Amino acid sequence: MKAIPRIMAALLIAAGGAALWWWYVERGPEVTAVQPTRGTAVEIVYATGAVEPVRWAKVASVIRDRIVEVCDCEGQQVHKGDVLARLDDREVQAQLLELKAREDFAKREMARVTELMGRGTATVQAYERASTDLRQVQGLMSVQMEKLADYVISAPMDGIVLRRDGEVGEIAETGQVLFRVGVPTPLQIVAEVNEEDIPRVVVGQLVLFRTDAFPNRRIEGKVREMTPMGDVVAKTYRIRIALPDDTPLKIGMSVEANIVTREKSNALLLPAETLQGTSLYVLDGNRVKRRQVEVGIRGTRLVEIVAGLDETEKVASPAPAALRETQRVRVVTGSAAAP
Repeated sequence: MKAIPRIMAALLIAAGGAALWWWYVERGPEVTAVQPTRGTAVEIVYATGAVEPVRWAKVASVIRDRIVEVCDCEGQQVHKGDVLARLDDREVQAQLLELKAREDFAKREMARVTELMGRGTATVQAYERASTDLRQVQGLMSVQMEKLADYVISAPMDGIVLRRDGEVGEIAETGQVLFRVGVPTPLQIVAEVNEEDIPRVVVGQLVLFRTDAFPNRRIEGKVREMTPMGDVVAKTYRIRIALPDDTPLKIGMSVEANIVTREKSNALLLPAETLQGTSLYVLDGNRVKRRQVEVGIRGTRLVEIVAGLDETEKVASPAPAALRETQRVRVVTGSAAAP
């Protein structure tokens, strides 16, 4: 009698296993059925960049010292030579005063020796020594005047002060950019393109931009310039993209640039996830058939099918790597590929 419960348990386990096998294997994985559609196939090269004026300059300090004066001119018009900031030059001014005192003494000494030369009581060597001392001091004064000029930060061009980075009391480091001065229009995008993609980029190509500031707005530009030499470390090439005067982009914004390198209208399109290389799975009822197709333009979302598929057929999306020929699948109807 004890054997009967064991048999019943074995039968229940077998039935459960069969149910599980039917659910996960015989019914097959779930796939979405999508139908190709006609639209424009676009091949793009991806790049990232930032908005800059075409004409602008960074104004940096060439010395290290404390800022004692700074203009309240951010966003204001300035002219070339206008003072933007001053650094603490008291020590340099004191050294200059010392040199001026030495110059006065050297001039008086030169005048005295010249007078003695006229009387015939001074030697030529004394005259030359006095002359040399005067020229030496005047040379040191010229150097000091040049140093003093470095303590004044001036506008290098006519334009708008786009940004100010520095306040009174802060230490300006050597090479630190304190101001950015430029002309607000026209604007451009300076972007970096990977070296493997740069052969497909040419001047004049259309560029579409994506930025978080304007997520639903179409923003365009055109490739204006390409640097002849790339960055051997980053393995990128710099390009400059011209923007129209009415662009909503602002200086300093970061953007994703999609450079349109090829475009084809009335192409047969499928979502990129329906393909494994150049093969896909065509739906025949609730089973799939693997098929090789000829692929044309590959976009970021859609892929052009050149040959091997009729536009009335339906394709499994996505194409699971574990699918087998004639395998049963659970089909869920999806929307057609949107161009």
